[in-house]
Amino acid sequence: MDHSAHNMDERCYMNMLWNTQIINTCIVFKEWHIRSNFQFFLSFLAIVALGMLYEYLRVFSKDFDKRVAVKSSGRRTPLTASGRSSPERHGDDAEETGLLNGLRVTRKQGFAVPPLYRALRAVLYGASVGLSFFLMLVFMTYNAYLIFAVILGAAVGHYILGGTIEPSGPADKGMACH
Repeated sequence: MDHSAHNMDERCYMNMLWNTQIINTCIVFKEWHIRSNFQFFLSFLAIVALGMLYEYLRVFSKDFDKRVAVKSSGRRTPLTASGRSSPERHGDDAEETGLLNGLRVTRKQGFAVPPLYRALRAVLYGASVGLSFFLMLVFMTYNAYLIFAVILGAAVGHYILGGTIEPSGPADKGMACH
């Protein structure tokens, strides 16, 4: 049986040190095995796109929350200081005791979110957390080019989607695993 056409040295390499290896790099899965410069280039572009998608999810989630808040503020009962939609009990002064540490915890005021919107917000949140962890795994290949692809995707996505600033809003969380 002739095995000369099959290169036995074609293995996935996962380096735990800073590297610039291109050929035989595996990205996250053994099935994402880079065997040529062209495959590496396409993978680089895919990772840039994933970084941009993460930024899109962050912006979309923030905008979705704003739309839900505007919609809810007109027809829903505001939450009390304790986070309940029911009236306050006597003695509750916007604080309650923390479960584990006994310290007083102040709750934020806001509006109750309907179950459908809560589910959609949870899906968006889960997608952004999952994507951020995936990008973290790409980063952990320690491949300089792939790290640059993650950073480039986040930067380009932020440039394209971050054209406005709300001075009264919270500071941007940035690209974080969670």
